[in-house]
Amino acid sequence: MNIAVLSGKGGTGKTTISINLALALKANYIDCDVEEPNGFLFLKPIVDKTEKVMVEYPIIDKANCTSCGACVNACQFNALAKVKDEILLFSKLCHGCGACELACNYNAITYNKRQTGKIESGKVRNINCSRGILNVNEPMAVPVIRQLLKSISGGVNLIDCPPGTSCNVVNALKYASAAILVTEPSEFGLHDLKMAVGVVKMYNIPFGIVINKDDEKDNIIKRYCKEEKIKLLGTVPYSKNTAVLYSRGEILYDDPHHKVLFDELSKEVKEVISWN
Repeated sequence: MNIAVLSGKGGTGKTTISINLALALKANYIDCDVEEPNGFLFLKPIVDKTEKVMVEYPIIDKANCTSCGACVNACQFNALAKVKDEILLFSKLCHGCGACELACNYNAITYNKRQTGKIESGKVRNINCSRGILNVNEPMAVPVIRQLLKSISGGVNLIDCPPGTSCNVVNALKYASAAILVTEPSEFGLHDLKMAVGVVKMYNIPFGIVINKDDEKDNIIKRYCKEEKIKLLGTVPYSKNTAVLYSRGEILYDDPHHKVLFDELSKEVKEVISWN
């Protein structure tokens, strides 16, 4: 079972909920926030495996190229451009679809591979942990996310999704059988939560909401859940103690008070999601 943890906006505490809930559920942890994968900063697994993420990009043989521009017209991602009598390549925009090679009638295009990121795997507290890391200056995270999730193991896996509702999140959700949406009780939190709910509903999978930094009042998120009949899985109250533990890089689940919170949350998750 793959459970995706996502949020409509950054800074809601998605990774905090993910790593502590993974420990409570004894689930494997997969960090798909490949641009800023910070889950390992808290879990501190011993990394015993690293693999490269390679992507394809076109190579133009200038001896065969006639600068006809057919490849430029075929490219839907603006990775190729014709400037006077020369074809320019922007390799980091290339999606490796192969359209330019098919469009070329002069056998002037072949493909090579380059590294765009890496996957790291390890273990801690009897759970498997893995994360994708996108190379600096790389604009596309999807290839790293796809390779990370294709090698996902069996059992229960908690997928720490990227923030927002972009194609990065959509590609992570493709592998999910259930979802947990993390939000905060603010106007911005509600606005982006609604977008995240819309994305999850497209996949027709069970989901529920967790409120982080909860003010313990009848706030706008709780009212939204009632109005939309969405299951509120639980809350993590706003407190100085939580902030202090987080700032120290400590795991909340190791604190007795927070352990009770996440154990209760894990029970709610098992009730809402068809636990198998």
